[in-house]
Amino acid sequence: MVAGALELAGAAADGGRTVVLVEGGSDELALHALADRRGRDLRAEGITTVAMGGATNIGPFLSSLGSRGADVAVAGLCDAGEERHFRRALEREGFGADLTRTAMETLGFHVCDADLEDELIRSLGADAVLEVVAGQRELAAFRTFQKQPEWRERRVEAQLRRWLGSQSLRKSRYATLLVGALDLDRVPAPLDRLLAHVTTPSRRPDEADSHGA
Repeated sequence: MVAGALELAGAAADGGRTVVLVEGGSDELALHALADRRGRDLRAEGITTVAMGGATNIGPFLSSLGSRGADVAVAGLCDAGEERHFRRALEREGFGADLTRTAMETLGFHVCDADLEDELIRSLGADAVLEVVAGQRELAAFRTFQKQPEWRERRVEAQLRRWLGSQSLRKSRYATLLVGALDLDRVPAPLDRLLAHVTTPSRRPDEADSHGA
């Protein structure tokens, strides 16, 4: 999977396209769904999204795409738990030193707290997410999940996050559905800022200063 993703990123770089690196397919689908809702076609704009198969794979991608590689505009999205992998790779590839989260955002790399599912649930609210689940005729399946001993006493937001992420196909399907249900004034900030960032020229590694705290 990583080799194929690297090949895709390389082909995009050869075509002079902006490359957006995300952890997995659900993140990629969510970004495209938001772009569609804002009337944008990322592919037509010369923006290629690449699901890396996990945040720990970012090193090879930045190495091939950054100033020591193809030197193309690059941006990305990760979960809070994987932020350190993105930060270390960016610093290693010359995007800056002692990068803070704010500095990473300036470079176009945004962090979801705790992950994109969590961001979407908070933006929509649990009741609205449950309406989407009901619309997919899966509310009974979720109610069954809620009865599991280890989840019975947890907040519904935590239950939804775990249920959505428990199957890769479900996670990907609901990424698009939940973005489709969003009020466009309440889009999760990391996703919204990433999409806004790739409307303007991204900074190259050799243009970045040291971004400390």
